[in-house]
Amino acid sequence: MSGISPIIQPEDLLNLKLQNKEFVLLDADGGGKERYQMHHLDGAHFVDLEIDLSSTVENAANGGRHPLPHPTAFAKTISELGIGPETHVIIYDDKNGSNAAARLWWMFTAIGYENIQVVDNGLKGALNIGFPSNANIQIPTPISVNTSISEWKLSLVTLEEVKAASNTQHKTIVDVRAKNRYDGLIEPLDLIAGHIPNAINIPLTENLDEFGAFQKPSFLKKKYNEAFKDITAKNIIVHCGSGVTACHTLLAFAYANLPIPGLYVGSWSEWSRSGNAMILKSE
Repeated sequence: MSGISPIIQPEDLLNLKLQNKEFVLLDADGGGKERYQMHHLDGAHFVDLEIDLSSTVENAANGGRHPLPHPTAFAKTISELGIGPETHVIIYDDKNGSNAAARLWWMFTAIGYENIQVVDNGLKGALNIGFPSNANIQIPTPISVNTSISEWKLSLVTLEEVKAASNTQHKTIVDVRAKNRYDGLIEPLDLIAGHIPNAINIPLTENLDEFGAFQKPSFLKKKYNEAFKDITAKNIIVHCGSGVTACHTLLAFAYANLPIPGLYVGSWSEWSRSGNAMILKSE
């Protein structure tokens, strides 16, 4: 990992703005463009989870609801936003990083870009310290596409690997969804309620304090070291509903200066549609 923290405090973002420092600000949203069109942080470009950060899938049983696009397609997207390997990119969303900001951070990191940060406490945090907002939409200046980006450099885990881990428990599967979804009490998005057998539940909300900001790196480091003890990152699989909010926990690992575990992008949306006989509502 680079020396730059993956989390930037709202006041530091404002200082960069006041000092006319060069950076690209991205508003990452998974719920459509309406909120962005009404108001967003001054100078921010919109990045759509459904269009820019996911590939099209006909059947969520093959990759989940939000499969990753090919890295080359992502490189083209960010090049159209004027972003290159050296660009300082700052990302926010309106859900404390869990909407799409952490997913976008993961994607940048997974193609080797290092100057990438997520705004702590997101849109709310920036507005609270006086960062200007408006409805102005600026047109970015594209740069040439780096077509050599052909693979994701961070660990990705397949459905078959998750099945093997579920059966043998040789790797630890972590479900970051809310406990009531993990317990199968509700399921607002997918067809079946429950969780992957032998997965443990560490909700992503535990990465945040009572104000919606990330816990301190020292707190997160202690928390996850205690949770996993001698289990190394390569033996940890993190998932959620569709591979988006899982990135929030991967971001928390990076913020704590811990190695980033594997991401199961298909997550519950793929697993619950893939014909597994072992789907459970509770354990």
